[in-house]
Amino acid sequence: MLHKESLKPLDLALALLNFHRTNPKKYRTMNYNFEYHDVSKSEALENFTKEQLDKLVNKYDFLVRADIFFKTENTSSDETGMKCGIRMSAPGPRLFAESSSKTFHESVKKTIKELNVQLKKRKDKMKSHQ
Repeated sequence: MLHKESLKPLDLALALLNFHRTNPKKYRTMNYNFEYHDVSKSEALENFTKEQLDKLVNKYDFLVRADIFFKTENTSSDETGMKCGIRMSAPGPRLFAESSSKTFHESVKKTIKELNVQLKKRKDKMKSHQ
C-alpha cells in the first residue's frame, strides 16, 4: 500500500508509474467521438454504446479510439433505417463496421459483433508476428 505522505514527489511519481504499468487495464482511457447525421443527440444511446464498446476495450487492450456515427436512411424495409458505423483505431489499419436495423441499439450490437470478429483476427495476426 502506498502512503503518499511518506514519499518524496519523485519517489511517488515512480511508484505510481510502476503501479500503472502493472495494472494497465484498470487505468487505460478510451477516446470516444460521437457524430450524429440527421439524428438528435442522445446521452442514453451514447452510454449504451460506451458500455458495449467497453467490453471490447477490456478484451483487446490495444484499442485507443472509437469514432461512432449514427444516421438515418430511407429504406423500403421497416427492419432497417437506423444506421450505426464505428471506426476503431488500433495498431495497423483502422477497423470499420456498420449495420442498419430498425433501432440504433440493434445496429450498435450488430456493428460491435462485426468489430469483434475483425479484432480477433487482428489479435491473432499480432500474436503470430511476435
